[in-house]
Parts: sequence; C-alpha cells; structure tokens
Amino acid sequence: MPAGLFRRKPKARRVVVSGLWRRCNDDVNSRGERAPVRPGSRYTWARVSSAAPSPLRILVVEDDEDIANLLAHSLRKAGFAPEVQLTGAGVPARVRRDQPALVLLDVMLPGLDGHEVCRALRADAKTAAGPIIMITARADESDRIAGLELGADDYVTKPFSPGEVVARVRALLRRSTPRPAGTANALEYGPIRIDLDRHVVEVDGEDVRLTAKEFLLLQYFVEHAGRVLSRDLLLSDVWGYRYTGGTRTVDVHVRRLREKLPVLADAIVTVKQFGYRLLEPTP
Repeated sequence: MPAGLFRRKPKARRVVVSGLWRRCNDDVNSRGERAPVRPGSRYTWARVSSAAPSPLRILVVEDDEDIANLLAHSLRKAGFAPEVQLTGAGVPARVRRDQPALVLLDVMLPGLDGHEVCRALRADAKTAAGPIIMITARADESDRIAGLELGADDYVTKPFSPGEVVARVRALLRRSTPRPAGTANALEYGPIRIDLDRHVVEVDGEDVRLTAKEFLLLQYFVEHAGRVLSRDLLLSDVWGYRYTGGTRTVDVHVRRLREKLPVLADAIVTVKQFGYRLLEPTP
C-alpha cells in the first residue's frame, strides 16, 4: 500500500475555551496548522467556566414572597445576582456586611419598616452612599416625598412592571458607579471639590456624605453652571429615564443639597414654575 494513502484518525483531546463548547482534534500538518474538520473524525466536547466578572448583587427586601420572587427572577434574567429578605429586621447589618450594589426596599415591612431601614442605612458611614430604590403600594405624593426625604434615590409604586424596575436599577447603577481607573477627573465649584473617580465630595477638605442621586445631581449642576435647567430635563438626564414620579422628586433632592452644602443655599437659584440654575462660581 503506498505510503500516505491512508491517514490514521486523529486522537481526540480536550481543549479549553472559556465559556464555550468547542470540538477539537490533533490533526496538525507539518507547518503547525490545524486541518479542516472531516466527516467521521472523532472530537471531544469541553466546557470551561468563563472568566467574566461576577454579576452585581441586588438585595430585594419585600415581605410579599410572590413579589419578591418575581423581582428576583426579573433581575436574574437581566444579569444581576438578586438576594431576597422578607423582613426589615437585620437589613442594615446585612447591607453593612455584604455591601450589595443596590437595595430594593419595600416600605411596608414587618419588624422594621422600609423608612426606618432607609434611615438606618443613611446614618451609617459604611452604607450611607449605597443606592436605594423604595417600593410601596401607597401612590400618594406625600408618601413618596417621605421616602425621598430619608435619602431614597428612587421610588416605585405598586403595581409595577418588572421591566421598569430593572430599567431603573440599571439606570441608577450606571450613574452611581465610579469611573474606571485611568480616567481621573474632578470638578470644583468654589470650596466644593467633586472627585468623580471615588465619588467623594469635599468642602474645604472636609468630606460631605451624599447619596448616589445627590452626587449625580450636584455633578450635573456644576457641569452646567449658569444654565437654566428645567425639572423635566433634570429628571431625564440625572435619573436617566422617563420618570413618572413627579417633579417634586427634583425639589426634594435640591433641598437636601442645599442643606448638606450650605454654600449652595444661595448659589442654586429657583426659577419659578420651571426649574433651577446654579450661579457661575465667583472667580
């Protein structure tokens, strides 16, 4: 039989390909090139875990188990890692220990209601800046404002669309995540210095604790100093979606900025029946 007329079938081997199933063989020619797949060849399929980063953890605090499971399912489909807690008791300690990326917090909770949980989270230096979205069956404006007064970044009323909740979670996280290393940047307004990498605000060198939404609102004002900004524009650009909670949300956050940063008390001017303007900084 002439040499080379028949070739031995390639020996199957397992090949590592991150996150994929792949068929491979050892049929390599003299130049180190892999031969094309031939009918009848033997292959081994292998799967190797991907090196992708771990999904962001979202803590869902909701006493209605069906609603909690619905939210967890929707968040999991969106690529997050949801964790569920059915009572308010122990939430501040859990957030302090586990540091979730965001907390979805129901207002009506047994043991410790959502308002008390929010107040406790904002009072603790380790959890004060964490994003919080409150969920409630109360649709009246006063109840929403009560949550925002305590430091909530956003508000969702029942009944809600799970897709809308996921969109709000994504929008808040996108705007609350510090910039990657190598993009160092800072803003200054008078004695105020805003570190965009570390999400830190200082006044004359002293740290001022702001919530995620307060930080973003301050950044937006400073970046657009001198311009008149409507409430609708602020809701669109800072909150990041078509917000349906009412423009009082902006008013509450502006008032909190004025309280935490007294230098802004007169610098943020109210434009009647329209919005706000941050005065140009004095040279």
